[in-house]
Amino acid sequence: MSRLACPEQPGVALHVVQRGFGRAACFSDDRDRAAYLVGLRECALHCACAVHAYVLMGNHVHLLVTPARAGGATRLMRSIAERYGRHLAESYGHEAALWEEPFDGSPVHARRYLLACMRYIEENPVRAGLAADAGAYRWSSYRANALGEDDQLVTPHPLYFALGRSPAERAAAYRALSIPPSHRPASRPGSSARSRS
Repeated sequence: MSRLACPEQPGVALHVVQRGFGRAACFSDDRDRAAYLVGLRECALHCACAVHAYVLMGNHVHLLVTPARAGGATRLMRSIAERYGRHLAESYGHEAALWEEPFDGSPVHARRYLLACMRYIEENPVRAGLAADAGAYRWSSYRANALGEDDQLVTPHPLYFALGRSPAERAAAYRALSIPPSHRPASRPGSSARSRS
C-alpha cells in the first residue's frame, strides 16, 4: 500500500512531492493537468485535507496540505493516484505504474517556514525555466495566493489569513514575500539529480 515517507499528524501541514515513476512525464497536455486538479479537489474534500499550495510540473507535483484526520494525507495521495490513473487508462489505455512510492513528505512545523514553503512550491516553474514569473504559469496556486484569483482547490492557511485584513492586503503581502536562503526547504538526498521540469 502507498504511504507517505514521513509520519503525519492531524492539523500539521505537509509538503508532499509526488514523482513520476522513473522521472517519467505525468501529464501529456493541459487536459491531463485539468483532470488531475479536478480529481485533487474532490479527493481532498473526501479525505478532509486542505490544499494550501500546489504546482504541477512535467514529471512531479508539489503540494502543501494539512490533513484534518490521522492518515488523511496518505489517503489523499492514494486516492488522487488511483483517480488520475483511471483518467490515463480511459484516455490513453495507460495501465503501467505512474507514481513512485512511497510519497515524499515533510512536515512543516515552523511558522516562518510555511509561507516560504508555499512560495517555494509556486516558484518551481520559474526555477525550472518554464515561466518568466510565477504568475505566468497556469498550473499552480500562485494566482490564488498572490493575485487573489478564485481557485476552488485552494484553502488558505491561517498564517496566510494573518497577512492582512482583506483579500487584496493578503495577496499584496504574499507577493512581497521573498524566500531567504535560510528558509528554503532543505535539499533531500539525491535532489540535485531530480528533474524540475
